[in-house]
Amino acid sequence: MMTYPKSPKEMTRGMMYFPRMLDKIRVHARGELSEDYHKNLGAVKAADGACCNFLRVHYRDLRERVLQDGTDEEILEWCFEKGRRLNEGDIMIWNSFNSKLGWKDFGTPMLEELKQKHGIANRTDIETIGDLIDFDEGRKS
Repeated sequence: MMTYPKSPKEMTRGMMYFPRMLDKIRVHARGELSEDYHKNLGAVKAADGACCNFLRVHYRDLRERVLQDGTDEEILEWCFEKGRRLNEGDIMIWNSFNSKLGWKDFGTPMLEELKQKHGIANRTDIETIGDLIDFDEGRKS
């Protein structure tokens, strides 16, 4: 059975993407994460790696912590303790980066290529990587 992880737009304590990263870890551990997602789990040049870098935690340590169980809020607090505690300004910067990824930035060529592959190159409402993920996973028609 194919299970999609949470949307990249969901938040934990105001921080976008974090719930998706944890959900991918959990879904993968249950053997329900599509093979297409495996190569980017914790990848330095993908969103998981960027999020872990921003929090200053190692993905392998985060994965281990997630598999011990706990709520997303508890695990984010663990990240703050092991890495660095984010303040409101940090979260604003992270959310700004995450919510606009692919919109007139270094990710734009990849977004355009993926839209072509999906046959939706003409869709002007899909402006970011997050929009494309939500489209691809059926949250956006």
